[in-house]
Amino acid sequence: MANILVIGCGDIGFRVALALHRQGHRVTGLKRAPPSTPAPFSLIAADIRQAATLSSLATDFDLVLFIVSAGSRQADEYQALYQVGLNNVLAHFASAGRSPRWFMVSSTSVYGQFRGEWVDETSPTEPKTATAQALVAAEQRLWQDDPKHCVVRFSGIYGQGRDWLLRRVASGESIQRQPPSYTNRIHQDDCVAVLLFLIEKQLAGERLQPCYLASDDDPAPLWDVMNWIAEQYDYPRPTALSVPVDANQNKRCRNDRLHTLGYRFLFPSYRDGYGNPAKESA
Repeated sequence: MANILVIGCGDIGFRVALALHRQGHRVTGLKRAPPSTPAPFSLIAADIRQAATLSSLATDFDLVLFIVSAGSRQADEYQALYQVGLNNVLAHFASAGRSPRWFMVSSTSVYGQFRGEWVDETSPTEPKTATAQALVAAEQRLWQDDPKHCVVRFSGIYGQGRDWLLRRVASGESIQRQPPSYTNRIHQDDCVAVLLFLIEKQLAGERLQPCYLASDDDPAPLWDVMNWIAEQYDYPRPTALSVPVDANQNKRCRNDRLHTLGYRFLFPSYRDGYGNPAKESA
């Protein structure tokens, strides 16, 4: 069994840490604020943005999971976590002569493509926003430390408690229809399952690629998705938004590398993830 540090014990991080603990691994969780409820694994409070708070953190871990979440979409918040915080943790291990293997959760926002192109792990990352630029810099910093570290890029996360798209449909928002604007998503249960799947492969000695794009099997036009949701939830159908013919179309995320490794999505399409109105509204 492995000794694993989970940095960032929010919703996804806590669920991953709990699953690893139940598998018999020795798990330590690290989060910025003291935990409000007890956990069955060691959970400590430390702010990675402040190097001094890491002074007593052990360094004998086999694996580090970096699953942090900025408190806002402000660029300085991302810089504080993904530049200062990441560097502080890497320096903490380096000072002890330790170099555990890392998994870092990133985002498909690192892709700046906007003409409906298909993107995968080999596509250029030329992000348009300062927050996405901070993520790209963090990915590069991690691979600079060790090219064998693994980055997992999640697309838009949804699921119970993450009802942003449902609220948009319920409000009767007008939606771009032509040209199609594509949406990419991953259910929160698949976020947890993908990480556990990759960790299992890593601990079994299988050589992983440095990056995996984690998005479901069905990138689809937002117009199609929201109309389908409206029908399922008995919401008003959206109206078509008038946009220029050269309007932004976003990109389409390809998950072939993850499938080739053997992962099968719990929710391969938005129809699976949004298909139970009673559950989603609970």
